[in-house]
Amino acid sequence: MSDQGLPWGVGSATGLGSLPGTDIAEAQRIVLGELPALPHLPELPARGPGADMIGRTGGLLVELPIELYAARWRVAPRPGRDLRRARDLMERDLDQLAEQAEEYAGPLKIQAAGPLTLAASIELPIGGRMLRDPGALRDLAGSLAEGLRGHVEAVTRRLPRASVLLQLDEPGLPAVLAGRVPTESGLGAYRAVESGDARALLGTVIGAVGVPTVVHCCAPDVPLDLLRSTGAVGVALDLSLLTDLDPLGEALDAGFGLLAGAAPTTPSGRAPTSADLADRVRTLWDRLGFPRRRLAEQVVVTPACGLAGADAAYARAVLAACRDAGRRLSEE
Repeated sequence: MSDQGLPWGVGSATGLGSLPGTDIAEAQRIVLGELPALPHLPELPARGPGADMIGRTGGLLVELPIELYAARWRVAPRPGRDLRRARDLMERDLDQLAEQAEEYAGPLKIQAAGPLTLAASIELPIGGRMLRDPGALRDLAGSLAEGLRGHVEAVTRRLPRASVLLQLDEPGLPAVLAGRVPTESGLGAYRAVESGDARALLGTVIGAVGVPTVVHCCAPDVPLDLLRSTGAVGVALDLSLLTDLDPLGEALDAGFGLLAGAAPTTPSGRAPTSADLADRVRTLWDRLGFPRRRLAEQVVVTPACGLAGADAAYARAVLAACRDAGRRLSEE
């Protein structure tokens, strides 16, 4: 644990979730090999429905079954085949993790979609996203909170020496807050969720799960002030999308952790080197005016977002570069 009391060691690096391919055993070998200080439970959306971010998290919901309809997830009257598939995939992933990381002792990150992104993605049985119904939104947050609490317990049972860190993926949060989520017709948009309501929904989930939580948002206009007030310990964001540094500086000054998305997730020539990534993070830190001694304690080096769209060689090279960049920063 860092001197700041954050749930990772000095000079850590991790991935944000998704990797290419369909072989979970190989994906977990890569993660455990390349990210020994802060491994994460990999996600392989190429396996199809139920392995995608929404379906995978939907499989964790309690008393709120979902199903696929016209290639979209919606609330279902009862559990069915699609839900069983999502839960089977997760169970298989956790069993494989237990087999490969049986003796692992240290922080381990797991990921799930957050309540606002879920509500903007899952449809009600009568049509329209859950986002349109405040009551459904509250029910969804409660169901997710209970489901994630059980998920953390399932991970802890399998790896009793690990300490779980939760990442809530909220790529849709800025659009939800700004009223930019389009309706099904594409002719309108859902009413914006008030920041106080969004804060309460995220706080419900984070408070109930009971483990340190970071919120990941690989979109412009990450609402850092809001996230700081939810009980989260940090934020994961794409450094290339940062425009206004003041909110980030205020968050870091208050002790907030940063999972710094420094490595591009799709190949455009060679993979970045660890020196490239360390320089990028160091430059940002210096622009914010903080002492270098704090950098490796507060910052975890990561790819900019998930790596599902990359090829296997590039994904492995990026994770290795993040790991070595973290080590470089810790040696300064």
